[in-house]
Amino acid sequence: MNLHTQAALLSERLYLRNPQTVAAARQFTRDTLHAWGRVDRDGAVSLCVSELATNALRHGVPRGRGYLLRLLTFDGTVRIEVHDSGPGLSRVTGGPPGRGLTLVGALADEWGVLPRAPGKVVWCEFRGSGC
Repeated sequence: MNLHTQAALLSERLYLRNPQTVAAARQFTRDTLHAWGRVDRDGAVSLCVSELATNALRHGVPRGRGYLLRLLTFDGTVRIEVHDSGPGLSRVTGGPPGRGLTLVGALADEWGVLPRAPGKVVWCEFRGSGC
């Protein structure tokens, strides 16, 4: 076992279908990153959380449901996951108002979409020593 290997950490929160939860998700993200000591790119990470949460609310969260924000850190990486139960897979559309994922793609080191039953997980990762 390598003594320099960083332990994986996970923090998550469930949000109801409400536009006000986007600000709460950003604050939860900032608080979590600061608690983990992962603050170098916290502005970019928080902005991506905002975009992914907004997309979930607009396109992926049916009435009466919510979305799960999961934050992970491992091996110098911060990973954001937004889980929703809506149909379809997120994609870059390029036109208004479809610029959120373009922004995520520009800020994050990597992003993608995974299917789940029901819905999908939209994720992005930030690599670096302090993220």
